[in-house]
Amino acid sequence: MIRPLLASLFLPLALCAAETPAALPLWAHGAPGSEARAAEPEKIEGSNVCNVHKPTITPYIPAADKATGTAVIICPGGGHSKLCLGHEGYALAEWFRDHGIAAFVLKYRLAREPGSTYTIQEHAMADARRAIRTIRSRAAEWHIQPDRIGILGFSAGGELAAFAAMTNDPGQKDAADPIEQQSSRPDFQGLIYPGTSGLFNATKGMPPLFIAAGYSDRPDISEGMATLYLKYKAAGVKAEMHIFANAGHGFGYKHDAKPTAASRWPMRFTEWLTDSGLLTAK
Repeated sequence: MIRPLLASLFLPLALCAAETPAALPLWAHGAPGSEARAAEPEKIEGSNVCNVHKPTITPYIPAADKATGTAVIICPGGGHSKLCLGHEGYALAEWFRDHGIAAFVLKYRLAREPGSTYTIQEHAMADARRAIRTIRSRAAEWHIQPDRIGILGFSAGGELAAFAAMTNDPGQKDAADPIEQQSSRPDFQGLIYPGTSGLFNATKGMPPLFIAAGYSDRPDISEGMATLYLKYKAAGVKAEMHIFANAGHGFGYKHDAKPTAASRWPMRFTEWLTDSGLLTAK
């Protein structure tokens, strides 16, 4: 009786694993600076992952007849010491896919994990920019319009999204690697309760911005996002902001969340994409 019981306990886990698409490495021979550790396994703690030395994207691609042509990279949070792939990763990717938006969950290198030799600007940001280039290079294959590729991040991942919009390049047209020939500029950005808002700036021509945060979050977010919105307004860059009165930090997205204004933020995000001409409903 024990073996059948154990099998029944592990069956849901197996089904969940089977439903998660295969992750695609961003560099075939290891990320720059991490080649020697590329084969080192990740560490899984519940729905969180750490010890990332082989950055990847996990694609959630809608059926061709349901694809809107819009794509979004999802950067989970976790304080740069882990990646919270549950409520800030895979669940949201499934929601986007089911609404015709191609979604890619990014596993990036962690700068604040104990013993880490990585930095946010050199390694985590290299992963974010490489993800944008990779998706743009395969846009036709995935039924994506190359000018509708955005990046969205939660908390620490929101920092990556903001930095990607602030600093990017058109690609190296003579690069031997065809992926590096692509632009790393996102076409839009979504900042969901991101930290270090004091480091963010806005200049004319930057990608449009969607902000979602909680009133009860810490000041650099609950107040910092309002300041960032004003920076974008002053720069003449379109921005939309939602500060949810009854939310704090980490509300993320869950399929079974209690219906609240904050839990329905993905609907507001897709409405913003549509209003901004970045999403055509199917």
